[in-house]
Amino acid sequence: MTTSGQGRAGSGLLPGQILRLLGPAFVASVAYVDPGNVAANLSAGGRYGYRLVWVLAAASVMAMLVQFQSAKLGLVSGRTLPQVMTERFARSRLHTPLTWGYGLQAFVIAIATDIAEVVGGALGLGLLFGTPLWLGGIIVGLVSLALLAGLRNRGERAFEFGVGALLTIVAAGFIGTLFFRPPDWTATVAGLLPSVPDQAALPLIAAMLGATVMPHAIYLHSGLAIDRFRPEGTLPAVGLKRLLRVQRIDVVLALVVSGSVNIAMLLLGATILGGGGAATIESAHAGLAATLGPAAAAVFAIGLLASGIGSAVVGTHAGSRILKDMRLWQVSPLVRRTLTIAPAVVLLLLGAPPTSVLIWSQVVLSFGIAFAAIPLAVVTADRALMGDHADRGWQRLVNWTVVALIVALNLSTVWWAAFGG
Repeated sequence: MTTSGQGRAGSGLLPGQILRLLGPAFVASVAYVDPGNVAANLSAGGRYGYRLVWVLAAASVMAMLVQFQSAKLGLVSGRTLPQVMTERFARSRLHTPLTWGYGLQAFVIAIATDIAEVVGGALGLGLLFGTPLWLGGIIVGLVSLALLAGLRNRGERAFEFGVGALLTIVAAGFIGTLFFRPPDWTATVAGLLPSVPDQAALPLIAAMLGATVMPHAIYLHSGLAIDRFRPEGTLPAVGLKRLLRVQRIDVVLALVVSGSVNIAMLLLGATILGGGGAATIESAHAGLAATLGPAAAAVFAIGLLASGIGSAVVGTHAGSRILKDMRLWQVSPLVRRTLTIAPAVVLLLLGAPPTSVLIWSQVVLSFGIAFAAIPLAVVTADRALMGDHADRGWQRLVNWTVVALIVALNLSTVWWAAFGG
């Protein structure tokens, strides 16, 4: 190892060494810029202008904490969250129903995720080329499966670079659109101060903040860390403590990128739709075309399409990995991946209304967050599993505070979806 001194970034490694250890968090972060985020954030900007920027900033900070915990679990224990839960269920007399119940709900969460991604990607194709939704869904589904298989076959670094490239396109699509009409930066900064514009904003705040941490990203991040750094069970020569420090950097950088994209979506709604109006993906695209021309509208649509494809790749991989790790059904990776993405294509083929599909997929995800976030907080505090890296008292307090807030907000999202307040 290098000696202490020049070029260190707090981890005991040179900047070039740190860069080579980044990657897993950028794959997981694609879940935070999916089409569901596009719809929610555009709506927030369209209805309330810049006043809810603080929600996305807070959501990104919470996501950093939860995603690092998942990565830490994988690096320290060498097990994914589904594997740890399977081992715990095996010690119970109810191990079979517990294992199948937990595994199937996690798999359903991955399917619900892919439903939103494929619908969003199909909308992107429709905006760009006028493609019918059902055909766009088939195209997005097939492209996602092909990309996932091709990238996974080339190793973890290729997978990370491929998904990272899609994240870059998403960022360029939404952040780049702001260059056509820059937002009011003073109002943007003022929006970082927490405030609730009116009572009607509460369900939207709950949806933005509570649905930001995606369950499938929690399940997957531990697996991504294992696949990259300890596929054979042994850790790289840099050592666990240094690797954990670098993964903290990885998570912060990745979530800063995805958080910036989410804020750009809100700013886009505020600048193009003007605040105070109803906002949809289609209305934002139409507003861009009418006020800034077809080039700006095309940049937006390309970002939406990349968002759908990239998040579908990650969601499909998560569903496949859950089935594998919980040993529910040992079939080929292609079959597992197809099972994850097929329901989304079927719904579009049946002509299901895309807006309703997006809403109810998010409701399903809201139910699933507790089954991911709560077990993660439990197992990372387990000294028998995590050893010296088990969460300390103050960390447990922070973890459970964040988990309680996320779960409460997701439950409120379900309440508003079911009963309209």
